[in-house]
Amino acid sequence: MSETIDTNDLGEKIVRVLKTIYDPEIPVDIYELGLIYDVFVNEDYDVKILMTLTSPNCPVAESLPEEIREKVKSLDAVNDVEMELTFDPPWSQDLMSEEAKLELGML
Repeated sequence: MSETIDTNDLGEKIVRVLKTIYDPEIPVDIYELGLIYDVFVNEDYDVKILMTLTSPNCPVAESLPEEIREKVKSLDAVNDVEMELTFDPPWSQDLMSEEAKLELGML
């Protein structure tokens, strides 16, 4: 019998990885910045990440999703990673966590 992996536990590991990736223009990780809208893990350990950027003209529009995909896919339990970029709803500072706002001196 193969080892069963808890998808909730895997989701937490994915979030930990996401918190190591920073927006190059803002010194806050992409998760706390509110760029990650959702993370889905299915029973085959395929991951889908729904994310946005701070603006449609973001200079890392090509490279940031690929960096995220590669880092999440490096987790042993992850089979595959699909990235979906959306601008609906558009990113705003309201999506930032309290931690991010504090880091940026907005509180």
